[in-house]
Formats: sequence, C-alpha cells, structure tokens
Amino acid sequence: MTAIGMGPRLRLPGLLPREEGLETYLVRAGGVTAVRLDGGDRLTVIDLAGRQPAELTVVAAGGANGSAIGISADAPASTLRRLAAGAHPGAGAETILAALAAGGVNPEHARAVQLFGEYSPAGARETFTASQPAQILVAAPGRVMRVDEQAANPPSELLLEVRRAVTRPAAEPHLPEPLADPVLDLRIDAATARDYQVKAGQYIQVIDIEGRQCSDFLAFGAHQLDSGIERGLDSTTTRYFMGNAYPQPGLFGKFYDQDAQPLVEIVRDTVGRHDTFGLACNAKYYEDFGYPGHVNCTDNFNARLAQYGIAARKGWPALNLFYNTAFDDANLLVFDEPWSRPGDYVLMRAMTDLVCASSACPDDIDPANAWVPTDVHIRVYDAERKFSMAISHRVTPESEATLTKKTAFAPRTSALTRQQTEYRGYWLPTSFDGHGPQAEYWACRERAAVMDLSPLRKFEVLGPDAEALLQRCVTRNIRKLSTGQVVYSAMCNETGGMIDDCTVFRLADTNFRFVGGDEYDGVWLREQAERAGLDRVWVKHSTDQLHNIAVQGPASRELLRELIWTPPTQPAFMDLTWFRFAIGRLGDHNGIPLLVSRTGYSGELGYELWVHPKDGPALWDAVWAAGEPHGLLPLGLDALDMLRIESGLVFAGYDFSDQTDPFEAGIGFTVPLKSKEDDFVGREALLSRKAHPQRSLVGLELAGNEPAQHGDCVHVGRSQVGVVTSATRSPVLRKNIALCRMAVQYAELGTEVEVGKLDGHQKRIPARVVRFPFYDPDKLRPRS
Repeated sequence: MTAIGMGPRLRLPGLLPREEGLETYLVRAGGVTAVRLDGGDRLTVIDLAGRQPAELTVVAAGGANGSAIGISADAPASTLRRLAAGAHPGAGAETILAALAAGGVNPEHARAVQLFGEYSPAGARETFTASQPAQILVAAPGRVMRVDEQAANPPSELLLEVRRAVTRPAAEPHLPEPLADPVLDLRIDAATARDYQVKAGQYIQVIDIEGRQCSDFLAFGAHQLDSGIERGLDSTTTRYFMGNAYPQPGLFGKFYDQDAQPLVEIVRDTVGRHDTFGLACNAKYYEDFGYPGHVNCTDNFNARLAQYGIAARKGWPALNLFYNTAFDDANLLVFDEPWSRPGDYVLMRAMTDLVCASSACPDDIDPANAWVPTDVHIRVYDAERKFSMAISHRVTPESEATLTKKTAFAPRTSALTRQQTEYRGYWLPTSFDGHGPQAEYWACRERAAVMDLSPLRKFEVLGPDAEALLQRCVTRNIRKLSTGQVVYSAMCNETGGMIDDCTVFRLADTNFRFVGGDEYDGVWLREQAERAGLDRVWVKHSTDQLHNIAVQGPASRELLRELIWTPPTQPAFMDLTWFRFAIGRLGDHNGIPLLVSRTGYSGELGYELWVHPKDGPALWDAVWAAGEPHGLLPLGLDALDMLRIESGLVFAGYDFSDQTDPFEAGIGFTVPLKSKEDDFVGREALLSRKAHPQRSLVGLELAGNEPAQHGDCVHVGRSQVGVVTSATRSPVLRKNIALCRMAVQYAELGTEVEVGKLDGHQKRIPARVVRFPFYDPDKLRPRS
C-alpha cells in the first residue's frame, strides 16, 4: 500500500480503505446482503472458497428489473423465498424484506440469476455494471451438510466488491444497528462526558464509532447515593475477586465497589483488550506534559457528577474501555493506540440501579486515541432483553469479526454446570457442578467420560487435487492414507515452525476432512493451493456443519456398542481399530447419521462421534443414557488438561507455536523425512533442524508438592536451559509432572534440573528428566 511521493504507509486493517472508491461486503453462508448501486457503479461477486452458488435479485424502478445490471432472472430466488417464509427471523431479515417491499417485489415469488456452479473454482468472480440506480440482493444459498455424504459441500461465504463510478464524499461514521430497541440512545461528543442513569438488569452498550477511541466509564450505586454514600467501581476489590486484569465476558466479568458488591457485569466485548482501571486523564497529566489548561476526562466527570452530590476529584479511577496499556518486561507502564475498530463495543449489565458517566477521551497529545479524538455512543437496553455472552474474534486482521458461539451440546452441558470458559470462539465447560476435575478425571481413567470438542475446526478438502494439496501442506505421507483411516500430523510453515497439529480423515479418493485447532488452518490451505497452482481442489469450512463429542475411557467401547449401527459397506463398530473411522447411524438404519472415529485426546481407549449440530442434543441424550450403567461422567477442560499432559499430548500455544518445529514439540514421529519422497512446505528447514537440534520436549518429574506452571524457567545452576510448556498434578501418579522444552545438552533421562519460581533464582523446585508420556508410555490403552 503506497502513496505518490510518500514511503510505504502503515498497515491498519479495518481503518484504511484498501483502494480509493472500493467498498466490500460479506455475504454469509445461507444469508443475504443488500447493496445500493448508482448508474456506472460496478459490482463484483466473488466465490471465496469455491463451489458456492450465488443468487442475484435486482430491484430497480418498476420492481424486479435485472436489466439494470444487464442480467435476466432465470430461476427462483430460493433464499429470499425462505426468508419470506420465516426461515431466518431477525433484524437482518426484516431489512431485506423491507427492501423488497419498497421495490414492489413479492418475496414469495422473487426470482434471481444464478452465478457460479457446483465446481466453480475458489476466487471465481462475476462483474456487473449498473445502468441505473438499483438495489442488489445477493444470497449465498446453503443446505444442511450430511455427515454420510460422499462429496460433502458445506455452504460458504461470498464477497462483494463495489467500485463507485463517482467517488463519494467521506461518509458520516457508520453507527452499528442497535442490538434491540434502546431505552436510551446517547451520543458523547469528542472531548466531553455525559451522565445517565440505569436500572438494575438493564444493558449498557459503549460503542467506539470510528475506532481507536478511549472511553472512561464510571458507575455508582444509586441507592447508596440517595443515602449520601458514594460507592463506585473499585479496582482493588475487583482485581482481588476476579483475578483478571481486563474486562472479559465469562468467569471474570464482574466489577465491584469498595463494599464488595457487584455493580456491572461484562456481557460482550468485541475488542478483548482494554486497560481495566487507570485514572481517567486529568489536568496534572497534561500539565506535566506541557499542556496546561487542556480539557480532560476528570474535569468533565466532575462537572457532570456534581448534581448527584459526588465530590470532585483530581483524578477519577475509571474502567478505561478501549484504552491500550500494559506493563512491559521491566514493569514499566506503557501504552499504544487502542485495538478497537469502528463499531466495536462493550456490553455491560447493571447488577443494581446505577448512576453512570462515560467520556469520549480528549487526549490528542499521544497515541491513546490514535492522536485524533472522536465521538463515543451509548445505548441502554431493557432488562427483559437477552443477549448472548460473547467475545469477538478475527481469523486474520482483515477478516470480519465473529462472536463467541455455543456448541450443539450446550443445551445439555450448560444444564450441568455454570463453569464455562471461552475457548477458541466457543463456550466450553471447565468443570461440572457436583463432580469437579478430579472426579471427572478418574471417570475417564477408570470408567468412561464424555466431553464436548466441537470447537475443533473442520475443513472439507475436495477435488482431484485434494491429495496433492494435503501432501504439500502436512508432514505425514497422505498418499499412504487409506479410505476410512485417520492420521495425526503437523502442518508447518517454510521455516519448519508449526502452524498447527491436525488429524486428516480420508473419506474417498478425492475427499478428505482436515481437523485442526485453529480457524487460520483453512486460510493457509487455500493460500498454498493458490501458490502451487492447484486449481481443482476446494477447501470448505465445515465446523458449523459438524460438532463432535468424545467418549473416552476403558468402558467406552462397551458403552457405545449398542448405539452405533454401520452398514455392510462400512466397518462394524466393534472392529474399528486405532485411528480408523466409520460412517453409520445412531441406533439403527433409521437413526441420525454420524461418523465415529477411534480417536481422542485422553490417552485412553476412546471414540469421537461427529454429527450435524441439529442432531447434537439427541446424540448427547443417547450417550448419556447408555453411559449411566457404566458410571459415565461429563468431562471439562480442567480434567482434560490433566489427562492430556499425563499422556504427553501437546497443546497449541503451550507446547508448540510457529516458532517451534515438530521435533522440538515432541511429535517428530509425524515427520517421515526419509519415507515421504514428495516435497512439502518446510521440508528443507526441517531437514536442517533435525540435523542440528537445539531443543527437545522432555518430561519432568518435580520433587515435593508444589506444581510447575506454563512458562516457568528451568535451570542448571545459574543458566536457564529450558522452559515449562505444560504442567499438572498427576492424580494417578501422585506426582507433579511437566512437559519442558529443554536444551538438548540437558535432555537425557535422569538429568537433574531445577524449576525456577519468583525470578527463577530465589526459589527452585528440584526436578529430573523422565520418560514421557508419563502415563502408559507405549500407548497400550488407546490401542487396546
């Protein structure tokens, strides 16, 4: 991105347009997006992943009029008709139907032109030029993907690019649509503050309109103020009870006053990174910087709060939304531009009647507001409204943000526990009420346990070039993979660093299912296909079409034997061997379709069951009923961590990253450099790194009863020789154990080392290098 007469510009995804006059819009799978064109404007419809049909309906003068962009509608607009039938209720549907009604088009009889086909390549595009003003409705029709389909093609997204014939003047900042009908809609002009009152249970939405703008938030108990007592948000009390530095939906979302009474709870956060409690900017800050008399948030707050009898302060401790501060390695407080994008928001729920105040920070002398203060918007919603608890995620900085979702099994697991955490874009249980991690762990080791693993990212890799793409992208030899077989592999970048670990299922000669932990895996696979010129392969995201539970433990086979029916063309359930799968039904040939694989993440005999989300509750109920005689328990993430560390199973972000190669991550067995003759991404780097190893993953057994933690340094004498990647107290071994990335000079079994605490020197825990996996090192139990 360059400008005439200038050097390269800063890359700020979400803030700078990629091209003058270019607008982009996303059409979600199964959804509809409307764009307005004027004469001369060009619309390009792009099939991002390939094999995704598009339906274009044109509304112009006189009603449906495809000639406005040079097309003739030749087929029913199936998605619009389903919308009219109530298939997709919601504010978005109402907007689309209103656009049709305004143009005099009956959605029940709407027609469209169909673009792309069953085998359109990834990136296929069609461009149209408007001859007159028109409203274009673009749909990405989709249907339920069946687990037992031979050539599954899940619906995917379309991208719309609009290039304007006449460059439009800079538009007013776009304010996001309300989440519901607001009871208060309040604009806070730049460099000002406003006060407002909120009733218990109501929701407060603080919106950063243009992005990179801080907003301080104050809240006081209204009933205490009526009695002459001032009780507001208190940083010390909040941090003590929450143990978390930043506002975050879920377990760490409540904010307290000095009397330890909760005032607000964070419900949604589309940014995920804020300072929690610093002083609102104040006169002294600007004076010390050389700007006496500068407008500031503290003085603005004092002026607004005086009417409530709240005493003025020199600096208000506030909830600093969208403010980006941190402590660096030298414990110095540093800050930079906020992470927030235009339209980002934080949604809070009032725990009691409140007097609130919010600011649009006036700071223009440093990066706090990206140097240019802008407006903030406040909306308050009725207590009767219900909003999902969520955090926002982007796969890449340029991607659309998505909110945390619930899995297909959430209706069942949430009835068993309130201990939920945000995990890779989904809510998952950490432990279950009435059981707890230890009981859940022992159920898996001794009997059976069921866990929700739906956040695993699934991608259908389809087409004549599917095998060639996977052979290029993963370290295992995919050409040797048989239909019905699963293989565990690493996927590396050009330096040999691990992008992810994964399992690959071969469904047929040209059909594979890639299962990894990260949404980015699909982006990487598509990039590699394009780079290699493999134009007969499609990578289709299928996570929303496949959710899965794992049934693990010694009794898992007996528990499931009466539940899983397979046709004669598939292996019988009882004949499934390790890392094999079968496609069948639940109960009998009339049951819901499912895929069962003999895989897991516990180190025990176990299976994973994969179904469409609509069938999730039925599958859970069947497994739960069948498991009762076997002492089946649900299993959360806390117990799973104990199980997988004991079994030496690595975890992304802890035991490996893109700075770690598979040998350093302890999964060198996934890199058959001698037997895999085909080239693959990272091969040359891995040859060099294997020949000259610097670190390896080892097991540590710690003395005493104090556990290690992820990130603890490991020493021999004064020198650091390793770092703890994962650690736990092993119930079955009754010892503290850890996985450690160790310098190869100290990786021999029996080597004595010390795990450093505090600064790594003032406190040391003796440890020694031991064989891992710690539990069942020969993996006899999952093979049984």
